[in-house]
Amino acid sequence: MKYDVEHRRIWFKGDIVDVNDAKINVLAPTSQFGLNVFEGIPCYWNEEDKQLYAFRLEDHYDRLLRSVKLLQLDCRYSKDDFKKGFIDVIKANEYDENLSVRQTLFVDGFGSWGSEGPVEMFIAPIPRGRTSAEYNKKGLKCCVTSWRRISDDNLSPRIKCGANYINSRVGQREALRNGYDTCIFLNKNGNVAEGPGSCFFMVKNGELITPKLSNSVLESITRDTIIKIARNIGITVIERTIERTELYTCDEAFLCGSAMELTPVLSIDGYTIGNGSEGDMVKELHREYLSVVRGMNKDFTDWITPIY
Repeated sequence: MKYDVEHRRIWFKGDIVDVNDAKINVLAPTSQFGLNVFEGIPCYWNEEDKQLYAFRLEDHYDRLLRSVKLLQLDCRYSKDDFKKGFIDVIKANEYDENLSVRQTLFVDGFGSWGSEGPVEMFIAPIPRGRTSAEYNKKGLKCCVTSWRRISDDNLSPRIKCGANYINSRVGQREALRNGYDTCIFLNKNGNVAEGPGSCFFMVKNGELITPKLSNSVLESITRDTIIKIARNIGITVIERTIERTELYTCDEAFLCGSAMELTPVLSIDGYTIGNGSEGDMVKELHREYLSVVRGMNKDFTDWITPIY
């Protein structure tokens, strides 16, 4: 790493600059209304290969463009622009460690919440160990939050936009006030949806179970990755509606996301999950996941993009 985190280089409006020099007008729609869409893209260092691999880069960019379409933003950047800026800024920092990279398209200028543009972009890598505290825990004490997850008929969870994460914030803040690490949201029908910025899985009778995408769940790349890895190693995966009380009687549970990876849930609302420690299936899936993202599993090499 060439620069310390406080002075790392980010890609901003076409230039690579010190993070402290990247300025956005306070009246821009992204500042006033959270009018932006983004991706959190993980990169993993493979010491044996001396290579940094970006994980599922094309899939992240496909989802970013779906968010652009759903919010009706006038985006002037192409996938090639996304990728070039991404690689250039990582190389500028000379990173040789695991990263989380925030790639954001935002509405700049002096418009309103109804503006389509002008759309600008920043790309900001950060070492994974410097991300939020809940993303670096070994196990989570969760609660079911009293706040409901946004749904497709108000603020669609399919759109990965800044404003949607206020929903995650209110649930997370409630959990922290009450002495928990994080929360689990129910959807408008009272069924299990997901965590704040993370998807939920549970294990019951040897089967891996997760809510359907239609249960107010983000079209998560990590969720899709876990499902495909699990099926590849012979685990039965079921996507279905999950009732709240099923949370308390499952054998194992975990939350997952690009920043969080797979983090076991040790308790929910005071109910101990399994024996209160990381379960065998979660351990196996996390081990397989790390093998895939580091380019060590030959079944999934089409998911990785070398940076150097």
